[in-house]
Amino acid sequence: MLIPAINADTFEEVQRKIKLIEPYFSWAHLDVADGTFTRNTLWHNLVEFALIETELNFELHLMIDKVEEKIDHWLSPSVKRIIFHMGGTRDAGFVIDRCHKNKTEAGIAIGPDESVAQALAYKSKVDFFQILAVKPGLPGQKMSENTFERIREVRKFCPQCIIEIDGGMNKETIPRAIEAGADRIVAASAIFNSGKDIKEAIEELKNVIR
Repeated sequence: MLIPAINADTFEEVQRKIKLIEPYFSWAHLDVADGTFTRNTLWHNLVEFALIETELNFELHLMIDKVEEKIDHWLSPSVKRIIFHMGGTRDAGFVIDRCHKNKTEAGIAIGPDESVAQALAYKSKVDFFQILAVKPGLPGQKMSENTFERIREVRKFCPQCIIEIDGGMNKETIPRAIEAGADRIVAASAIFNSGKDIKEAIEELKNVIR
């Protein structure tokens, strides 16, 4: 499954990218960073989020600190999945429970410098894992060398788990991610910054996954 990622600085950019992908997808991955967990900030305005009009289902990647204090603000009918980092909360179990009480899937993101073992401790509670191939925050980074090994590690210790891969995904890296055990592919630059017509860029990636 291919999911387009939206990492934007402004609400206008979020809206523009939503309009671009709406004809081709039923899901969108939205990066949220308020500067508490990452060095940079991305769009993270809750008031504006409520104004989005779309049929898309959202998965939100919350790159924020104290997720347990902020999770309820981000749970809304259009949000079907929440992704958070272990380093962004003191109570992962609480965050997962809050998601489930709102009929929202919960996923744990594992960045290049974050512990796979720590995340896997919640494999019986969480709905999926996300392997983040780059450090949280800035888009367009080079993929971490240990990305595919970390996918294999999660797959080894949790054969039934759904694994999502985010960061550095393109027509060359997607086959390697799938071979390593990834179920969902999240892509941003390969869709929005390919230099090609967006329909062509999307079809190229989907053809690699088929």
